[in-house]
Amino acid sequence: MRLPSPIASHPLWQLSLLRLREIAREPGTLFWVFGFPVLLAAALGVAFSNQGKQPVAVGVLVGAPPSLAATLRDAGIDVQLLSEASAREKLRNGQLQLVAAAPAAPGAPVEYRFDPMRPEARLARAAVDQAVQRAAGRRDPVAVRDRLVVDPGARYIDFLVPGLIGMNVMSGSMWGLGWVIVNMRVRKVLKRLLATPMRRWHLLLSQTSARMLVIPFEVGALLIFARIAFHVQMNGSVLALAAVVLIGALSFSGVAILVASRAQNPETVTGLMNLVMLPMFMLSGVFFSATRFPDALRPVVAMLPLTALNDALRAVITDGSTLAAQAPALLILAAWGMVGWLVGLRIFRWA
Repeated sequence: MRLPSPIASHPLWQLSLLRLREIAREPGTLFWVFGFPVLLAAALGVAFSNQGKQPVAVGVLVGAPPSLAATLRDAGIDVQLLSEASAREKLRNGQLQLVAAAPAAPGAPVEYRFDPMRPEARLARAAVDQAVQRAAGRRDPVAVRDRLVVDPGARYIDFLVPGLIGMNVMSGSMWGLGWVIVNMRVRKVLKRLLATPMRRWHLLLSQTSARMLVIPFEVGALLIFARIAFHVQMNGSVLALAAVVLIGALSFSGVAILVASRAQNPETVTGLMNLVMLPMFMLSGVFFSATRFPDALRPVVAMLPLTALNDALRAVITDGSTLAAQAPALLILAAWGMVGWLVGLRIFRWA
């Protein structure tokens, strides 16, 4: 469709087309936008996919009574007979969850060696102790039974995919706007554009508009891959998801513009972007829940834009939440975006 001349010649339209052509001509950009999130989802999804009940790996020191190893094997525990040095080494590097040592003397306690900071080690301790006590004649006074329940969205990959979408929205906006603007400044392109009939908001809005046109494809590619490869379900509304992603992208676009508004070279803006992004990679629940941090830190973490975006994405994708229910998270994103846009536009420099 051919646009009317006033629209086709408008600076905003021309600058947006310029940025889209640059993206299409950069194979590296296309890989980081589309390929990298899919590869990361595939690697982590396979690594942490549900593969049934995982065996408990336990070391038993050489010299222990054969009945100890036999008791543990009868309980379905993977037992390795090891020397003291080998057991210590394997426990240290995570190949074993626990080491069991025989009593030093008759009537002395069985010794369990494990790292209490590792959840799988505490589970191994409970399984081993249960097997040992029952072999010694313990009987549970209350009968119990197990009923295994696997709810949709309970797998690690279901948690991971929304986090990867949020991470990609943030990093794509930061690199796609912040780094590009500074690169244009270094190449003196901004100085040349200053001589044309355009305003600074034309430039910044055109860069943001081009970014908005790319986002549906990168998010869609990741969701389609997750659905085909790992059966990740989209439980909420597609329109609600689109709105959350759009608001998140606009928010981080504002942050990117603020970061790039005065940076004079790629090294400076790279450092500033890492300063902004790296704490959120760790704190905002991309790869593990933000609730793991101390209570005193949680209010600060909750106010980070990536935390708000990831929480809203998980609520929509996994829980089927409505857009209205995510109003608090969207307000946090809007506040970050508005501050970034207004301050960045005000202090922006062409050279």
